[in-house]
Amino acid sequence: MAGYLLVALLCCLLRAEAFAPESRLTWQETDISLIRFQVQEVYNYSTLLLSEDKDILYIGAREVIFAVNAQNISEQKQEVYWKVAEVKSEECSRKGKSKQTECLNYIRVLQPFNETALFVCGTNAFQPMCDILELNSFKLMGKNEDGRGRCPFDPAQTYTSVMVDGDLYSGTSYTFLGSEPIICRHSQHLSYLRTEYAVPWLNEPRFVHADVIRAPVNNPEGDDDKIYFFFTEVSVEYEFFNKLLIPRIARVCKGDQGGLRTLQKKWTTFLKARLICHSPENNLIFNVVNDVFILKSPTLKEPIIYGVFTSHLNNVGMSAICSYSLSTVEDVFSKGKYMQSATVEQAHTKWVQFNGEIPKPRPGACINREAKEMNYTSSLNLPDKTLQFVKDHPLMDETVTPIGKRPKLVHQNVTYTQIVVDQVKALDGSSYDVMFISTDKGILHKAISNDLEMRIIEEIVLFPDHQSVQTLLLADKQSKRYIYAGSNTEVVQSPVAFCEKLTSCTECILTRDPYCAWHPVKNSCVHILEESNTDRLLIQELNGDASRCPDSADKGIRESMRYKVKAGSTVELKCSCKSKLASVFWTFNDETLNINPPKYLLHGTLMIINVTERDAGTYQCWSQESVMDKVFSQLVMKHVLEIEKTPLPLTSTTQSTTRREEPLETTRFHTVSKETTTKMSTTQAATAFVGVTQLNNKITPTISQMEVYSSMSDVGVGKALYLTNNNDCSLLIILVIIFFFLFLLLLTYNCYKGFLPTPCLKFRDAMMHGKKKTPLNLKDCEQGVKETLVEKVCTENQCGGAQKAPHDTGYETEPDCGNGNITHKDDDTTAENETDQPFDVKCEIKYADSDGD
Repeated sequence: MAGYLLVALLCCLLRAEAFAPESRLTWQETDISLIRFQVQEVYNYSTLLLSEDKDILYIGAREVIFAVNAQNISEQKQEVYWKVAEVKSEECSRKGKSKQTECLNYIRVLQPFNETALFVCGTNAFQPMCDILELNSFKLMGKNEDGRGRCPFDPAQTYTSVMVDGDLYSGTSYTFLGSEPIICRHSQHLSYLRTEYAVPWLNEPRFVHADVIRAPVNNPEGDDDKIYFFFTEVSVEYEFFNKLLIPRIARVCKGDQGGLRTLQKKWTTFLKARLICHSPENNLIFNVVNDVFILKSPTLKEPIIYGVFTSHLNNVGMSAICSYSLSTVEDVFSKGKYMQSATVEQAHTKWVQFNGEIPKPRPGACINREAKEMNYTSSLNLPDKTLQFVKDHPLMDETVTPIGKRPKLVHQNVTYTQIVVDQVKALDGSSYDVMFISTDKGILHKAISNDLEMRIIEEIVLFPDHQSVQTLLLADKQSKRYIYAGSNTEVVQSPVAFCEKLTSCTECILTRDPYCAWHPVKNSCVHILEESNTDRLLIQELNGDASRCPDSADKGIRESMRYKVKAGSTVELKCSCKSKLASVFWTFNDETLNINPPKYLLHGTLMIINVTERDAGTYQCWSQESVMDKVFSQLVMKHVLEIEKTPLPLTSTTQSTTRREEPLETTRFHTVSKETTTKMSTTQAATAFVGVTQLNNKITPTISQMEVYSSMSDVGVGKALYLTNNNDCSLLIILVIIFFFLFLLLLTYNCYKGFLPTPCLKFRDAMMHGKKKTPLNLKDCEQGVKETLVEKVCTENQCGGAQKAPHDTGYETEPDCGNGNITHKDDDTTAENETDQPFDVKCEIKYADSDGD
């Protein structure tokens, strides 16, 4: 088993791929209207509690508790601030914590206490405190009870809690340093119970969720209500080079009283098992659970557990959703084998399966019918052998496997943080589980799964600034259902569906949203939970068969857009398609348009280059989508394009003859030069200018025609130059002449500066009227290196017999160059040679660092 886990984790790195398809629709902040709640200078809206009876949403933030309208959370009803005393804040700061952030009071527990009060707890500057919030006056009663074991010390620590019949069950840390994890019960009527402080019980857990599952009424087993905890902890059964994280499910019984001698004030029913979220197709294992939601519905035979999983190997970058049946969980705890600590060293395995005799009554079981038949009516009178076995064997050997042996959804490049699940009964009578899953980038995915496929219906951008969703809550009233999401700076309220945004029957059906159906009378897509007595009129096909849509359903929704443009323009026709799963194609005058560059370019929009008379007509944008092996097409946008008639061409006032009008196809450019003596009309100036027209769907459909260019101010008219196919040769000749003169100018300049070879220098000397230049004493021996300066060598008579040493250039030279000194010939021939060849000096310098030939 250890080797299997190691290989599977490595496969996560090597063979990761996404299974979930792309979401069909994406709703940005500008597309929809979400209701938001935030208060300046208040942060960390991480605790939410809904009172459906009162239609009030309670929000626990940093140092404050709010009560808002559940139907419109922007309407604040009440608030109460709960700040830290200055003495405790100073004490917290002396312990090394931040006074501005950590040494504040973060509301972490917000649970119903009774009909008129809430039980609340806060971190209180690393000294957790609990109190009662009276709802009528909305004030704290000031009990200030010790919050250890109920609320975390550190606001960054994970925790979970649930209130069951007035008793608080919580999973958190019991110490300031967070080194003692605990699952405990605080009760007014029952005894205080907690987990054993031992590694086999809890080993660095990260709690994410807790909930109660009631025992069925008239249960023949006589079982008890159970509270389930979900967390990720460091493995105790396997040991690798690094800490191996394992997702766990643990449970305790509500009626547990603890042991009489063994396990006093400790759980006698605490058992835990490993959750498996494994994709067998490519051996992906997700070993970190981020959140859990238990779906309880009267229509379900048993509750379904949904979990959000990721991998602690950060470079995998994948998330998964797995679901579990309650019966599978119960079978593991009530019938599965236990694990025990290994007595010998066995590779990486520290715990092995226990194969010995199991005591009776079964260790870890609730006081059920079997125990009562053995005269055990309470955990206080259970035999010590059973209790000692529970103390030493809290871990089950068998694992809890998901429904279908595989995840319901696997998504790449996404980190899911929270999940809630709603059950919807569609018009076909079937019930569908709709999952709402939030990400660490502030996005909400709505997904639906069945036996045939997995679909992400839509994604909603909850927080445009990509804040992580810290908490998610579902209001599941029959008529009005909302999603509440909390982040560090605000709370957002979103409806469960945006049916009204689907503007055509085909679009409404292809979305395959169980909340939405097409209303033929209203000619709109409606929310089925908000409609009454109209089931026979509504059209809903969750298989995506849009053939039931009436022929007139889409008429009047898409109106034609008519435009008039000028010849030679570049036109952009936009097409807005909501579905990201659909492909787009264009038709021109009811025939498929072959989009071939450079005439047509398709980059989300259709661009027509150099519009001519032949391009006038009707352009239609169609979306084509394949659903369940059927292809459906619908008209998205329609453009009618007209070309303006070309007026008479402009005539220059300086020409004596009139130019014949050129055909539209031969005209490429039209340039008008400004002249101060005459003026031309606005219409003529607009005709002389060729521009780019962009046509988009934001133009009001009721406008039948639209001029591409607005009126222009008067400009001067001078000579007009028409460049056509007939005078392209003249333009080329003019360009060649211009470049030739530029070449001569450049050549003359370089010759004058002396940068060219000897023949040019002779020509230069002749141009300088025979003036004899004094020979230069400088010689460029290599380009890119500093010039070597050689001073003139004086004769002994001129210099008094003392020859001046040349500058040391750092280079070794040949002897005939005299370390840079030019060797002169006889004085008789010097003048003549200088006249004929002023720079004819042969000096070959070799550098010490150069490569020899």
